Amino acid sequence: MTSSHITDERFDRRAWALLLVVCGAVFLDGLDISMVGVALPSIDADLNLSNTSLQWIVSGYVLGYGGFLLLGGRTADLLGRRRVFLAALVLFATASLLGGLVSDGTLLIATRFLKGIAAAFTAPAALSIVTTTFGEGPARNKALAIYAATGATGFSSGLVFGGVLTELGWRYTFLVPVVLTAGLIALAVRYVPDGGIPERAGRTFDLPGAALITTSMLLAVFTIVEAPHAGWGSVRTLGSLSGAIALIALFVMVEQRSTHPLVRLSILRSATLRRANLTAMTVFGAWIGFQFVGTLYMQQLRGWSAFEMAAAFLPTGLLVAFGSPRSGALVNRFGSERVIASGMVAFVGAYALAQGIDAESAYATGILPTMLLAGIGFTLTFGPLNMAATKGISDDEQGLASGLLFTSLQFGGAVALAVATAAMDAGTAASSATAGSAAAQLDGFHPALVVSIVVAAAGLLIAVAGLVPEARGWLARFRTAWRAAYANAGDRS
Repeated sequence: MTSSHITDERFDRRAWALLLVVCGAVFLDGLDISMVGVALPSIDADLNLSNTSLQWIVSGYVLGYGGFLLLGGRTADLLGRRRVFLAALVLFATASLLGGLVSDGTLLIATRFLKGIAAAFTAPAALSIVTTTFGEGPARNKALAIYAATGATGFSSGLVFGGVLTELGWRYTFLVPVVLTAGLIALAVRYVPDGGIPERAGRTFDLPGAALITTSMLLAVFTIVEAPHAGWGSVRTLGSLSGAIALIALFVMVEQRSTHPLVRLSILRSATLRRANLTAMTVFGAWIGFQFVGTLYMQQLRGWSAFEMAAAFLPTGLLVAFGSPRSGALVNRFGSERVIASGMVAFVGAYALAQGIDAESAYATGILPTMLLAGIGFTLTFGPLNMAATKGISDDEQGLASGLLFTSLQFGGAVALAVATAAMDAGTAASSATAGSAAAQLDGFHPALVVSIVVAAAGLLIAVAGLVPEARGWLARFRTAWRAAYANAGDRS
């Protein structure tokens, strides 16, 4: 398996075992994120945390994940994917165990930050293991479709399991992943092939580039997370953003002069890779904004329990779980550009329908249609975006391409959530309804939902841009056929 790519769509036992391991890692990431989100009220009740500390249980993970993704992806290329994958799983299990044992809010946030760092190394390593094991084409498309489905399944399952485990005690949401990760480590040792240490490892590792990109990403993510509280126009926010931009500019200068750069900047010349990353930003950004509003709507305005809220989101996850494994076949037949564009149409429709919710909307008519369309959107976009983002990239840069994709997802989510939060606060403040009333809350929710619609529409435009060359080809073929038919008609006359 290490000497050549798998090109046969009929996977053998070892191929399925390898997929089980890498898909298990992405399943675990999704499971952990959603379980902890459901457990936040119980954590607050037990540890008596401030709102800021409670927020940072989520934001600490986001900071570690977003800040280290590019480094994690490239490290997998340079130091060996199996080695990085296993080390990150060990860190993930350790941080989970500590999180389940501590009773101090600051220490709990620290463990979440460590888990974010671990996920920043496992996610791109897992994706690049898939793309370097399975050959580009039908075999890789099938593998990536399965990979995409397990991530969504993990997230949707985490909403349900999180509600159940929280009833037993919030610490179980931290301790259960320890057992699951231990099982993954045992399977990874056996089934993930050891590709050895790449020739460029060690002395050629770009330490200045690694330090600059990690610092700039950490500062950028921290600034975006804190902007809704500090104010987008505050000196703190503007200064931090300026600092992040300056560090990124310095990173670009270092990479241009480096003999062995951490990130080969010319990889961004690929139009397919650029479109995939930009579209990924809009997919995750629009969904995170919608999920934020939907969670508040269901729990605060409607008074639903965490379990009822999880059940409301479940149809989206089920559609993705059962539909995504078939997205590879759709890409094989229609191409990734058409499939992704179709998915973005579904997303725009989903968020547009959500605008009609009110304080008494029935689930079946007011919420379920949005969940179903969102499930179709994810089914048609997430797997194909993974395929497009890694298409045509050499094996020694698959980790980098994977890191770029996950970074785009993370930044899209962070930025869109910050904008949606600002829109909601502005809408609530401008409401003429009584403060705290359902009407005032809805006046805040609707502008925030507009953010998701606009972001999804931007993604649709980017996806359609990928069809322009294809449309030009159709037009050229039509003109050729028309001229040939006209010439034949002239000859007959």
